[in-house]
Amino acid sequence: MHRTTLLHEDYWKLRAEATWGNAAAGEDLVALRAENDQLRRALAGRAVIDQARGMMMVLTPCSRGTARDLLVDISRQCDTKLPEVSAAMVAAWEGKRLPERMQRALRRALRRLYAEDRRCDSPPADESSR
Repeated sequence: MHRTTLLHEDYWKLRAEATWGNAAAGEDLVALRAENDQLRRALAGRAVIDQARGMMMVLTPCSRGTARDLLVDISRQCDTKLPEVSAAMVAAWEGKRLPERMQRALRRALRRLYAEDRRCDSPPADESSR
């Protein structure tokens, strides 16, 4: 397999050759462009998720995994994709109002987290009776 690096001027010439002379190469080019766009969107979403996770770690002193679990829980409760929930959280940090359904989901997720923490801190039932 050959790797070539194209200058920007050659891009349009390659596209014209690929679509005019070789249908398979044109399809490959379209597929590669679609994959490239998908990867860019995924990376952009990942940055927002990481930023929201860091905010959750600061606001609710917890581990990285727990912060992600909180965001996923909110996402599931709201039936909204994780990058959208994360973007709303970041926007709320910057002063924009968090949507009401996300506020409720955040409250429920935090209650669940704190309830689990309390259960971990308390001794098991059979040890407390000794």
